[in-house]
Amino acid sequence: MIPKPGNPPHEAASYRPILLLPVMSKLFEKLLIKRLKPVIERKTLIPSHQFGFRSKHSTIDQVHRITNIVENALEEKVCSAVFLDVAQAFDKVWHEGLNYKLRTILPKQYAEILESYLAERFFRIKQGDAYSELKEIQAGVPQVSVLGPVLYLLYASDLPVLESSTVATFADNTAILAIGSSNEESTDITNSHKPNTKMGKKWHIQLNQSKSIHINFTNTCFEQIPITINNQKVPYANTTKYLGMTLDAKLRWKAHVKKKRDELDLRYKKCIG
Repeated sequence: MIPKPGNPPHEAASYRPILLLPVMSKLFEKLLIKRLKPVIERKTLIPSHQFGFRSKHSTIDQVHRITNIVENALEEKVCSAVFLDVAQAFDKVWHEGLNYKLRTILPKQYAEILESYLAERFFRIKQGDAYSELKEIQAGVPQVSVLGPVLYLLYASDLPVLESSTVATFADNTAILAIGSSNEESTDITNSHKPNTKMGKKWHIQLNQSKSIHINFTNTCFEQIPITINNQKVPYANTTKYLGMTLDAKLRWKAHVKKKRDELDLRYKKCIG
């Protein structure tokens, strides 16, 4: 168990485990994913806005896609964006819901193999020389594996997409952008497109509104119109971090350069210290 920096040491959530999968499990996953990927590509099961864990798709490509949209909007219009935080995305995947979706989109034999693979899985925790009791895994996809990310992408592949807005996802990192001639118009579009409470409850997907960020990309000043999730206001900010890049409301790179400079200074001090 690795402690998370700055978190209270007496809480279980303050520790991050190193996950170890059985060798046979890793071998099975590599063989299965080799046969599964052609089916996924042929049937276009992963949407085009999803750039995570896909060949020839990177974080930089997704950032370029977003910044190009914002740059075009900054000239005359307003781009309202909400960057969503999905709470424990990989850990909370609902097995029953995942199996239902896999049976819908995959050939029967693959769906049955994956359902069997996810069923009756157990884990235990080692801390020092002590081991916990075996516990059954009732949710989530296998992490530190080649199959886990693909299963999550298939589970989240039905995120609604509207012509009036742009969706940008990288695994569970989700951004929704809407362009309008006014702040009211762009915010209304964003509010209407964000995932609703009913959909989240149906698939056991929980959005963390306190960690999500609302930002308006514009060169003008105006009063902010709130965006809500689960009847709670999403915090507004003039800067946000997305896929390692710090974006500000006017799409200037001063905040990003400063942050990277501070990180380099800290590493330099550690090297000479």
